[in-house]
Amino acid sequence: MRLLLSCCASLLLAACASAPMNPPRNKPAVDQPLQRTARPQDTDTFVALSFSGGGLRAAAFSYGVLEGLREQPSARGRTLLDEVSFITSVSGGSLTAAYFGLHGNEGLREFRDKVLLRDGEANLRFSLLNPNNLRRLFAGGLNDRSDFNDWLEKDVFKGATFADMFKRSRPVVWISASNVQYRLAFPFHERAFDALCSDLPSYPVSEAVAASMAVPLFFAPVVLERFPERCQVQLPPGLNARRDDRDDQYRLRLALTRLFRDNADPKAGRFLKLVDGGLTDNLGLVAILQSRVLLNTPYGPIPEQDATTMRRLLFIVVDAGQGPSADWAREVAGPSGVDIAAGAVDTAIESTMRMSYAGFLPMVRNWERDLVTYRCSLSDERKAALRAQNPEWRCEDIKFSVTQISFADLPEPEELALNAIPTRLKLPAEQVDRLIAAGRQAAATDATVKRFSRAVQRGD
Repeated sequence: MRLLLSCCASLLLAACASAPMNPPRNKPAVDQPLQRTARPQDTDTFVALSFSGGGLRAAAFSYGVLEGLREQPSARGRTLLDEVSFITSVSGGSLTAAYFGLHGNEGLREFRDKVLLRDGEANLRFSLLNPNNLRRLFAGGLNDRSDFNDWLEKDVFKGATFADMFKRSRPVVWISASNVQYRLAFPFHERAFDALCSDLPSYPVSEAVAASMAVPLFFAPVVLERFPERCQVQLPPGLNARRDDRDDQYRLRLALTRLFRDNADPKAGRFLKLVDGGLTDNLGLVAILQSRVLLNTPYGPIPEQDATTMRRLLFIVVDAGQGPSADWAREVAGPSGVDIAAGAVDTAIESTMRMSYAGFLPMVRNWERDLVTYRCSLSDERKAALRAQNPEWRCEDIKFSVTQISFADLPEPEELALNAIPTRLKLPAEQVDRLIAAGRQAAATDATVKRFSRAVQRGD
């Protein structure tokens, strides 16, 4: 026992003496930040998606859903893939979302061969029998940028920054990680970096995806630096409510207020530590709720111009989550300590996902109602200008539709086979292709997607 304690103490001391494994790569805010190109107002139909976590399994399934939308017609010779304007993602789903955000519809066709069939585990550390690996584990994680993010930066995203993503007007992509100190989602978008007085356009896309996928202990946290001396951080309008205003968002506003005040206080520390986005919500929906609370507008995070002109929105939640651990029920013994620890994490993530989706549905209904109220309260001059652009425009003519696509939408034998595919960063081609086909099939057979496609074609 003394020898074991001595070894543990030595490892802890070595960890404490270790240099940071993922030093921050974000830069201070610049005087004239690069702005995202304004999206041409050529449609009143919008499709939004959220991509869940789950390694390459989630990335391949999400890709299949996108390819399935390519096969669903919209109006004027377009497809529903052409109408995708927004994606929020976590963990493995962020691979697909970021690649689509950088390369668009046509570039997406290369995603299977250039990303999904590559070995993302080639340089990763797995063994706990190696003392150096144990030291790294105590220092923050088995793997850091030199192991994982180099694959993302050199092989997948090839040095691209958010400035490259901004060159495309859409889709707008929110890659989400988890802020472990404040227990909040951290979406990589302009407002989040403005709160750090940092510059998002110069930030590597690979770093954001690495943060979104940084499973605790297996990967070291991705670190961001605050620069409070570079700007004056303003408290968002949604956080100005009184402390005694205890509505259902009270605790969320309290956590967000603490974060924003610490961002502006040099004494509060300069660094944020980010890990897997699935810990806060493995569907990526919490980032939207946080944004709604922060902005405190009837339409946000939808841009005001889009909010006044859109007619219909389809929100597709893509879930590649795991099924139950069925083998545990076959015998009295087990599971092992490692299995039960992993199962406990999966249980927390899965239960949070269920509550996240259940809470998202009424939020969307309220969002739709707020938009109608806002549009109908516009000035007569503004309404006249909108009707001049579109003679059929009516303030109350707006409809949000929501659907969830998952393995459970497929025949039971296929669902069981897909659930058996591990959440790894390396999968054989036959499993990748099975996941892609499943995503395409789920999108093609979903009743809400088909109903939305028909309504767009008819002009309903």
